[in-house]
Amino acid sequence: MMDFRFDKDGLIPAIIQDVDSKEVLMLAYMNKESLQKTIETKQTWFYSRSRKELWNKGATSGHFQDVRSIAYDCDEDALLIKVVQHGSACHTGEKSCFFREILKDDKEYLDEIIYKVADIIKDRRNNPKEGSYTNYLFEKGIDKMLKKVGEEASEVIIAAKNPDDSELIYEISDLVYHVLVVMAQRGIEIEDIKKELTGRFK
Repeated sequence: MMDFRFDKDGLIPAIIQDVDSKEVLMLAYMNKESLQKTIETKQTWFYSRSRKELWNKGATSGHFQDVRSIAYDCDEDALLIKVVQHGSACHTGEKSCFFREILKDDKEYLDEIIYKVADIIKDRRNNPKEGSYTNYLFEKGIDKMLKKVGEEASEVIIAAKNPDDSELIYEISDLVYHVLVVMAQRGIEIEDIKKELTGRFK
């Protein structure tokens, strides 16, 4: 293992990032032993400063992190670990520990919105909410979902023949939403589509 610059307590901060969405999920600390276990098991292990012991992320909650890469900064005193996050990273149930915002511009929000919509759809599937249209679609099943995709695709075609861009944007948004519902039903992730498109256009 490299001779990283651990602090006086033998710890180094580790930033955990979702490998697909690039969202920063959490910050925790590692010592040499937890870093070694992370490398060996390909799952994250940290050192608890309060309990003074190692802990494996997900051992209690089931929300494991599968490690895809580990990098370190130019000063060799911080780690960046990219993971596949299963469930929530935060103990509050939020996907990321950094869910409370001080400042955020519209562009960053727009960059993340399709992931947020997909997460909401999956949450409705796993945790039904009375009166939810998304839950209605899951209850009716794949045939109802596909019927809606067909209807929304037809409305996109009609809207595209008209000069009003706002109507076309509205209908495309409806179509994207219903496609995301079908994807959730089949267990297909946004990253699966990105990988397919990357293969076509790289």
